[in-house]
Amino acid sequence: VQIVESGGGLVHAGGSLKLSCVVSGLSFSRYRMSWYRQAPGKERELVAGISASGGSIDYADAVKGRFTVSRDDGENMLYLQMNNLRPEDTAVYVCQAFNPFNLPYEYWGQGTQVTVSS
Repeated sequence: VQIVESGGGLVHAGGSLKLSCVVSGLSFSRYRMSWYRQAPGKERELVAGISASGGSIDYADAVKGRFTVSRDDGENMLYLQMNNLRPEDTAVYVCQAFNPFNLPYEYWGQGTQVTVSS
């Protein structure tokens, strides 16, 4: 299984970025997909998640109204559109694939760095 994130970078506050995550080696459409982030000195936190069917989406309160998660099962892709970025959004953003009926039940990517300057 390979999970590779891309799209991170340096942006000014108020700017936008779109993260992508490509997955191979598993039945993508059967996995709940999520974006997590981890800032220096902080614990990893859930940013957004989308169910296997795409019918259920969850966002952290800190990003509601600014971030949009989506998936393309035909391309095995997960996206995170991030608008109105803030310095506190600075973190490594990591893609997770989760299916509690499989073992292992989760896979993680290596992450992509997002830095928002004030």
